[in-house]
Amino acid sequence: MPRLTATPARPEPGALVRLTLTADSVTSVTGTMAGEPLHFMRAGARVWHALGPVPVDASRRLIAHASLVRASGAMETLTVAVAVPPPPPRRTEPLKVDTGFTAPPDSALEARIQRENALARDVGRRAHQAPALWTQSFLRPRATRITSSFGSGRVFNGAVTSRHLGVDFAGNTGEPVRAANRGVVALVDSFFLAGNVIYIDHGAGVVTGYFHLSKALVSVGDTVSRGQEIGLVGATGRVTGPHLHWSARYGAVTVNPLDLITLSRSWYSGALSASRAGR
Repeated sequence: MPRLTATPARPEPGALVRLTLTADSVTSVTGTMAGEPLHFMRAGARVWHALGPVPVDASRRLIAHASLVRASGAMETLTVAVAVPPPPPRRTEPLKVDTGFTAPPDSALEARIQRENALARDVGRRAHQAPALWTQSFLRPRATRITSSFGSGRVFNGAVTSRHLGVDFAGNTGEPVRAANRGVVALVDSFFLAGNVIYIDHGAGVVTGYFHLSKALVSVGDTVSRGQEIGLVGATGRVTGPHLHWSARYGAVTVNPLDLITLSRSWYSGALSASRAGR
């Protein structure tokens, strides 16, 4: 009997879930979750693995679908539901800043911000076009302490104005920033909010972003290795001081980049090896 499972069964908003399909005589598997395609990779004779995204605004219940093709040509669809618990009380990080940080943008600036957001989302969508490019576990881009966690609320001068959709690492201007894993540089640009940015396409829908850099050391189209120095810490964009903001997307869905770190090497490295051997 084929079976589709998800871990964790109760993921937090913004999580990456690990999907496992167990079935006999399967030649291929496709699927969707949160409107994004799933990339199932063979992990054994009867086992296939995929990552699935949980949007930050997900509530109550999310369904993952897997459509498998048997060696006989027969097709079958499986589903698994994950329960998304209500978010805990939002952690807040008070900041005293210049009023320029809290003033609403004018129409021209708002249009620029929307264009830049669209560029980032497009990088995520295009990441579905390539197979997974990594074979080792993901690394933190810096070994320093985390100064701001994923999902925390930002309180500017006493008012909650935004939710932090990335992870901040301490750093001084000019210190190294490293690629979390192997991939292709998909975007190098200067954004209003994020400053100097680098986006890396790791394939199979996975993208990591590196914000507020003082300098980028790579160009669009470069293939980078896991741990390669790709840029330098800075304070560009709308920030109060130098640090690295690290982000991640699955397709167009923003997810917690630390969930990439928690993936064990054995879980997906073996899946990739088996998948490639079968092609």
